[in-house]
Amino acid sequence: MTYLPIENYGMVGDMHTVALVGINGSVDWLCIPHFDSPGVFSAILDDKKGGHFRISPKSNHVTCKQFYWPDTNVLVTRFLSPQGAAELTDFMPVEEGEPAPDEHRGRHLIRRVTAMRGTIELQMECRPAFNFARDDHRMKLDDNGAIFRSKDLILRLDTDVPLVADGDHAVCKFTLTEGETAVFVLSEAVEGDVEGVLLSNREAEQKFRETIGYWRGWISKCTYKGRWRETVKRSALALKLMTFEPTGAIVAAPTCSLPEGIGGERNWDYRYTWIRDSAFVVYAFLRLGFTKEAERFMHFLQRFCLTDMATENGPLQIMYGIDGRNELTEETLDHLDGYMGSKPVRVGNAAYNQLQLDIYGELLDAVYLYNKYGAPISYEFWQALRTFVDWVCENWRRKDEGVWEVRSGRQNFVYSKLMCWVTLDRALRLAEKRSFPADRGRWLKVRDEIYEDIMTNGWNRDRQAFVQHYGSDSLDAANLMMPLVFFLSPTDPRMLKTLDATLKNRDKGGLVSNSLVYRYNTQESADGLLGEEGTFNICTFWLVEALTRAGAHEHELLDEARLMFERMLGFTNHVRLYAEETGHHGEALGNFPQAFTHLALISAAVNLDRALGPGA
Repeated sequence: MTYLPIENYGMVGDMHTVALVGINGSVDWLCIPHFDSPGVFSAILDDKKGGHFRISPKSNHVTCKQFYWPDTNVLVTRFLSPQGAAELTDFMPVEEGEPAPDEHRGRHLIRRVTAMRGTIELQMECRPAFNFARDDHRMKLDDNGAIFRSKDLILRLDTDVPLVADGDHAVCKFTLTEGETAVFVLSEAVEGDVEGVLLSNREAEQKFRETIGYWRGWISKCTYKGRWRETVKRSALALKLMTFEPTGAIVAAPTCSLPEGIGGERNWDYRYTWIRDSAFVVYAFLRLGFTKEAERFMHFLQRFCLTDMATENGPLQIMYGIDGRNELTEETLDHLDGYMGSKPVRVGNAAYNQLQLDIYGELLDAVYLYNKYGAPISYEFWQALRTFVDWVCENWRRKDEGVWEVRSGRQNFVYSKLMCWVTLDRALRLAEKRSFPADRGRWLKVRDEIYEDIMTNGWNRDRQAFVQHYGSDSLDAANLMMPLVFFLSPTDPRMLKTLDATLKNRDKGGLVSNSLVYRYNTQESADGLLGEEGTFNICTFWLVEALTRAGAHEHELLDEARLMFERMLGFTNHVRLYAEETGHHGEALGNFPQAFTHLALISAAVNLDRALGPGA
């Protein structure tokens, strides 16, 4: 095994977990039964110990192609060789509705390989490494395939292809001629019920058609009809895959510890839900017509607002588990080498107990949008939100770790103050719109105080730009949000000067490299971590949107926004998925796929399309 580039993967899933399938036919990432469960296949974090499930031709002279079946999350990998061509189809069936009280619904990954032309020799390796390669397991072959037992999890691999034991792993070699198919089904099982799911080709075809039908039915509700329909729909389909069906939560990414810089230590676990994503999630789903998804995510957020879990760092955490749990203890897996030697490998996320003041603004903005475009919120929900607003009134002057979760100590981050202003602004708008009881006089006073504080202390006269934190000389791409949240007019002189400063190349003090945007300059702004990082994809889309809004009055800026947006589309991978960052050579970096990036893409596409107008 060798490491594939991060961008050489597609994703399949069933809204409980996902599998990353390499363009070489190898499943190198799968956590069962849920997104945040321990990994079973994690070769992407250690190509020798991590475990993988690979189906591929025996020949080394193979051309590989990969694509999604149109309008679905069914992934197709094609192998083209001089002897023949084969097509590998990967999908996870979606089971809707609540299970019966005595029903166990395990996860199922169906892998179907068909010879399309000629004769092709193939091989299969199923090498699970339970609990991120920390737990031993036993394997037993039977008439239908193999059973893998660890202390906490049982998996079955069912197929009519004869398997051979390779230690505690299952392997086989087989030959298919044109029209022949082999089916492999990997399933979660429970003790006492280890019967497999041996599917005939006809039954696999039926599951395939049902899965196709589910995804096409879902995406048909998308209301976006603009210029970039295929890209926007793919982002929507990716976001749906990253939704945890039992609660409506959305993971920031389905992976952990993929590095922001090869060989560096910026490796984090993103398999949780961040409050900061909330406004972007609600906005994206509502703008595309997916009101059910917006509603379910809002209900997920509401459960934390109605639970009294106040700490020294406030009534809300910055992130939660997808099941709602609030402890996400971070640990390092020192036995794993990390992607291409990038250590440490981390699971859990210690940032969950940081102080980040911005989350209240993002939450209130999400509630405001949902109340306006979704459904009216309840009085009980409003009562909880009032306590948050009052808390922000008392605490907005505190230093915090900021939206980028720095580990170098707290500062007066400008973005944090900006979102405190959003907290007060959206609360006042909601109170006015719904005639809710509120301490309007105090809220107005504090909102104005925050505004003037940002304009006085967040603006750097020498840089002629808003900077990262009070007393700083460094830029921060998060400040591009100012016109997006209606803090400043997009053509306010200070905003235009901040755009000018940001648009300069990074080696000249700006944040841009060939239209791609760094979140801040790590050489100017110490964040407590070693190593470099790539450009942040979400920041590039933020810059596109800031230029779009300014372009309503300055038309050359609108042209620049479109060119930057379409150039950024060229940095997606072969199946239109984005990681968190883009490296110096155009490679994907960080956890993959990244929900935040796809949310920002949707917002930028919707607003840029509207600014360009029909047929422009």
